[in-house]
Amino acid sequence: MSNPSIEFYVGINEELENVSLRRNKATGQRNVVMFFSRIKAIEKFNSFTGKTYGDLRLTDEEGQIIVTPSSMKFIFKGEEGDETQKIECGFPIDSDDNWERFMRFMTRYAQSNGMEYKDK
Repeated sequence: MSNPSIEFYVGINEELENVSLRRNKATGQRNVVMFFSRIKAIEKFNSFTGKTYGDLRLTDEEGQIIVTPSSMKFIFKGEEGDETQKIECGFPIDSDDNWERFMRFMTRYAQSNGMEYKDK
């Protein structure tokens, strides 16, 4: 059994820093925002030379979850404003079945990477 992985680009596992699970009280829409301190593929310019999926792949023992981000936000810092502070990748989850599958993935990913769930 392999460790759960998150990939924007083929063969390059990204390291999730944090994740926020949100639900719109008015509509019931569930949204996920994943936070990364860096995107490895971009740092190595693999985004220009490697093969991209064109989406986000979450892979674990059950298979792949394929999502298309609805938002990508790059936040910069440093004197020149050119150092990546964090990247936010957001996407909606449209059904209870998809939500439950995502939560199973996140549980496996968290256990494999020393993360824990905290309710705010």
